[in-house]
Amino acid sequence: MSADSPSSARLYAKDVAETIAVVAAVGAILFAVTGVWPPMVAVESPSMEPHLERGDLVLVTDEGRYAGPAADTNNIITANESEGYGRIGGRGDVIVYKQPSRTDSPIIHRAVFHVQKDENWYDKANKSYVLGADSCSELQNCPAPHAGYITRGDNNGYYDQANDIAPPVRPKWIRAKAQFHVPYLGSIRLELQKLA
Repeated sequence: MSADSPSSARLYAKDVAETIAVVAAVGAILFAVTGVWPPMVAVESPSMEPHLERGDLVLVTDEGRYAGPAADTNNIITANESEGYGRIGGRGDVIVYKQPSRTDSPIIHRAVFHVQKDENWYDKANKSYVLGADSCSELQNCPAPHAGYITRGDNNGYYDQANDIAPPVRPKWIRAKAQFHVPYLGSIRLELQKLA
């Protein structure tokens, strides 16, 4: 090897530095476009089938970005107020939320309608999703303990709030909105989580 030729270590270091720079640039672009980090989440359960399946990778954005034409003050369009707007195969926005007391991964479910504090939301609920309750007094989280969103996984037979998965979702618990998904690509992330 001549004195002018770079060493193997220097070539390797240069390749590593270039790879890191490309990954950082892609990450910066994704953050600039989505406004959240991480900009993609892997679906961990079948609760949103058939629109999202376990292992799908979902691109998410800050809830204030790309709001639909009828978005409320929190930039969310609920399924009941969507007027033709929808994401991920259904009406309204699909949100990623995590209440402070939850230790598991965030939940990705559809925002169905909004309630105010102390509201009897049984009256505007689809009776198919209230787990057999015949009135507000028989329904968990009714009247609403605080203002927020009533949510449901598209594949679930009940509202999250009727099954005590979460109380009405406060706007500050919303981490992102789902925009679109890539089937199966999230499986890699789920498998890596198992190894960790």
